Amino acid sequence: MGYVEDIRKAMGKKALILNSAGIILLNDSREVLLQFRRDTNNWGWPGGYMEPGETFEDTIKREMKEEMKIRPENLRLLGVYSGPLFYHEYPNGDKVYSVVALYTADRFWGEIKPDNKEINRVEFFQPDKIPDNTTKVTKMLLEEYNNFSL
Repeated sequence: MGYVEDIRKAMGKKALILNSAGIILLNDSREVLLQFRRDTNNWGWPGGYMEPGETFEDTIKREMKEEMKIRPENLRLLGVYSGPLFYHEYPNGDKVYSVVALYTADRFWGEIKPDNKEINRVEFFQPDKIPDNTTKVTKMLLEEYNNFSL
């Protein structure tokens, strides 16, 4: 059982404040990698919740290895985000307020292979042509990234 599952066992469905890391990973064509989550049936950036003792960088590297079998290189911190916009209720009723360290990277090692547990598809998209069923936070921060990087 993992750290978040241990907390859930003690706290039930109450809203938790959890640290997480996400990434805007770009390919050579400046397209952004999104993953399709099986539990929420929508697209979002790769990432996940921090385990005890990890740095934010450790978290994003572990998550990408677990979920896609790749290792991002040249990580750059875009920003740290929190507050009411980062509240999420999962389909099972679990509630979280995330504190997200969002990174960008333009290189990775390995061949992308979705784990077919948490995610079942990954695709690169033009930043202005992402799917309609992309999470609101992913859309918002991609727009911020696009404005920042122009």
